[in-house]
Order: sequence, then structure tokens, then C-alpha cells
Amino acid sequence: MTDPAPQRLAHFPITFFAVVMGLLGLALALHATAPMVPITGVLSPYALIFAMVVFAVIALFYTAKWLRHPSAVRVEWQHPVKLAFFPTASISMLLLAVALRDGSPQLATAFWIPGAALQGGLTLAVVSNWISHRSFQVGHLTPAWFIPAVGNVVVPIAGVPLGFPELSWLFFSMGIMFWIVLLTLVMNRLMFHDPIPARLFPTMMIMIAPPSVGFVGYIALVGQVDTFGRILMNLGYVFAALMVVQVPKIMRLPFALSFWALSFPLAALSIAAARYGAMTGVVVHQWIGVAVCGLLVLVVLALIWRTSLAILRGEICQPE
Repeated sequence: MTDPAPQRLAHFPITFFAVVMGLLGLALALHATAPMVPITGVLSPYALIFAMVVFAVIALFYTAKWLRHPSAVRVEWQHPVKLAFFPTASISMLLLAVALRDGSPQLATAFWIPGAALQGGLTLAVVSNWISHRSFQVGHLTPAWFIPAVGNVVVPIAGVPLGFPELSWLFFSMGIMFWIVLLTLVMNRLMFHDPIPARLFPTMMIMIAPPSVGFVGYIALVGQVDTFGRILMNLGYVFAALMVVQVPKIMRLPFALSFWALSFPLAALSIAAARYGAMTGVVVHQWIGVAVCGLLVLVVLALIWRTSLAILRGEICQPE
């Protein structure tokens, strides 16, 4: 009888790193809302520990896949949608640096340096693949293509406090540029072409992330809320409002790992609103951050339960 374990490992998807992003986003959102709701500050370290354990497990499995099934990794790299998920690994490292920067700056630096290097390399490789791969079609374009841009604007959040301001400006500039370009392409695809397939439709939520993360990265660079910062924050709200309209459709869809795309954008919006409120003194924004964080907790708990159920049923790590 053939052991299915090697086949399962070959189909272990790069999209699993989106789970890590969601869990780390939860830990950071809990920490950001602690000034308003102290219990979230108590829960944040436990959420961080859990996220780190999950990150270690997923990194171990994907490394094993890369070593034992390199051809399967190449297939994912050549896939027009999965390609954009490769930077989720480097973004996870950068988010770990953000989470650890205050309590353990040396450990944070140990994650930030390779994370930033990997993020830069993956961004260049992914964009090069996009512009040189002539088999891509408009239907392949989804909001998941924002992921490389999001990773670059994450870099300053830990990079500036850890002493890398110039590199942080470089990554932030690159991220904002690619976000603007991709936003134009994605909006064109959504308005004038066929709808996004049901399995990938939850990635629509990713549209919230670039302006929200961009705001947090920008204020790390400039140290204050100025006009551009306000524009980024309010764009986060605008895209969140647009996504609220899509929620009923998302809730009717069958579960897939793409549902984890709901988690990190909510975390980014919660953190951005909490930081915006704290820096401007407009308390309503802090309470918006708390409300979104509460929703995020419910979403992550539901995703953990549904993902665990899918793993037990053997619905994940299967050929597509």
C-alpha cells in the first residue's frame, strides 16, 4: 500500500504562510489595542507564541517539500496566482521582527535582516516573472498580487526602530509604487473582465491591507500623522467599506485556505486605526481599531477551527 505522506508533502502549499501572517497580525492587533482594552495586551504574548510555533511548523514542512520535491516548488513558482504568495514567507519574518522589536531587539534584528533581504529578492523575482512571462492572462490577476507590495511597506515598521531608516525608505518607496500600479490593474480586471473565481474570491479582502500597512509603515518613517498619512488611513477605511459589501458572497463560499486572506487585512486595519487614534487624539479611531480587533479574533478562531477540520478530513495538501 502506497504511503500518502510523501504525496501530501509534495502538495503542501506556499499559501500556508498566509496563516502565519494572520496569526501574527492578530498578536500585533491585540498589542496595538491594549491602551483601550488592557485584556488584549495580556492575550497578545500568547497569540505571538502560538503564531511562532505555527510559523516554525509551516517553515519546516515547506523546507522539507523544497528539499524532497523541488519540482513541486517550481510548479508553484510558475503558477500565476501562487507565485504572489511566496513573499508571505518573508512577510512573516518581518512581522516577527515587528512583534519582537520592543522586548528583544537583537532577536528582532535576526529576523528583520534575512526577512528584508528575502522580501527584496522575492519582489524583484516575482515582478520579473510577471513582466517576462507572456502566458499570464487578465483572468490570472487577483488582489493576491498585492502581497509583494504589502511586504515592502511592512519593512519600515521594525526597520526604523532597529536602525535601518534608509533601507526602510527604499522598501517603502518600492511598495507604494507597485501598490499604485497593481491597484490600477486590479480595478481594471474587476470592472471590465470576468469575476474572480469563487475559490480565490476571499483574496478581495487583501485590498484593505496596502493602505493600512502603508500608513503604519509611513508613520514609522516620518514620526507623525501628516496629509499623506491621513490619505493612507482613510483609503484603508474606503477599501474596508467596499469589502463589507462583499462579505455575504464570501460567507456563502466553500472553505479554502484562501479564506485566511480575511485575517491579515483586518489586523492591518485594526493596528492602523489604533495608531492613528493614538497619534491624533481622536479616540473614535482607537475604538474602531478595538472593534475591528474584536471581529478579527472571531474570524481567526473560526479559521483555525475550519482549517483544523479540513486537515483532519484530508481536504488540504491535495492535488488541485
